[in-house]
Amino acid sequence: MDAVFVPNKQMEYVVSLKIAVLPGDGIGPEIIREALKVMDVLNDHFGLNAEWQEAGIGGAGYEASGDPYPEATQKLAHCSAAVLLGAVGGPQWEALDKPLRPEAGLLRIREDLGLFANYRPTKVHRQMLEASTLKPEVIDGVDIMVVRELVSGIYFGQPRGIEVRDGERYGFNTMGYRESEIRRIARKAFEAARLRSNRVCSVEKANVLDVSELWRSVVIELHQSEFSDVELSHMYVDNAAMQLIRNPKQFDVIVTGNLFGDILSDEASMLTGSIGMLPSASIGEKFAMYEPIHGSAPDIAGENRANPLATILSVAMMLRYSLDRADLAEKVEQAVEMTLDDGIRTGDLASAGEASVSCSGMGDAVCERLVRLA
Repeated sequence: MDAVFVPNKQMEYVVSLKIAVLPGDGIGPEIIREALKVMDVLNDHFGLNAEWQEAGIGGAGYEASGDPYPEATQKLAHCSAAVLLGAVGGPQWEALDKPLRPEAGLLRIREDLGLFANYRPTKVHRQMLEASTLKPEVIDGVDIMVVRELVSGIYFGQPRGIEVRDGERYGFNTMGYRESEIRRIARKAFEAARLRSNRVCSVEKANVLDVSELWRSVVIELHQSEFSDVELSHMYVDNAAMQLIRNPKQFDVIVTGNLFGDILSDEASMLTGSIGMLPSASIGEKFAMYEPIHGSAPDIAGENRANPLATILSVAMMLRYSLDRADLAEKVEQAVEMTLDDGIRTGDLASAGEASVSCSGMGDAVCERLVRLA
């Protein structure tokens, strides 16, 4: 597994299986509960020997300590092998000042842990072809990885704000990237492609944005110097948005900046028919965090109706990328496939008139099949 650096007299790398679990808000605690059931099965039947500790973040963090990213949560995250997060946000916190809102906690933990690379896989499960709004022949076989830069770009750029100019309000944000920031995210994309179909499409807007001109130049330089074995193409973001709907199977790995990646990864997620099926990983040089891509869904929070599969598949990503247990990641993914094969669906996946199970029912179903695989 990936070693966590802990200084000692010999300055060695030591292994840690401590997981920081941050349930968060809305449906977060419900979906995390089902993911932890899966972790229990992995401990009891597969010898994983992981342990975890829960802490607050987002609205839950604010309610407990007045901070959406409390100091205790920071300390826990820094001494853990990985972070597993549920969801943050809710209407009850929208009136707070921006630094106190739940989403500020999410941005801060990403920045604090240096999680600059967001991996967003979009894999269309054959059992769910009819759930998508696109024709089955368009999406059958789709398997895309969007690698999104996460801690820079327009979401973090300065100056920013709203002020009065010439008698009217004026809002402004700054999009900027250092070449080192572009190089490190491009490297992650090329490395990911080598483990997949060996193709990278770099998405930007170099025809109108100076920052995108630099982005394309740096990606080309890195490709020529270190990754010439990987096929590289370039696409403007508007065309990429269209091509994701027109012909999504042309893509393997997409690498792009923070703003464009936020939009394109959500668009790609809907190829599957449900946002409740998709996990994600946010990875840095030392730390990593895993979370479903959907939000906190406050409208169904506490009703045991949420789909936990994205969170369970986030556990699989954690096993693969942080705990060096690709074998167990495959078992979890296989258990999910078996569950879908058996026709078990939560409400968001069920067709009209089709029976559905609760959040906990779906978690139990996956666990039952995972035990069989032991």
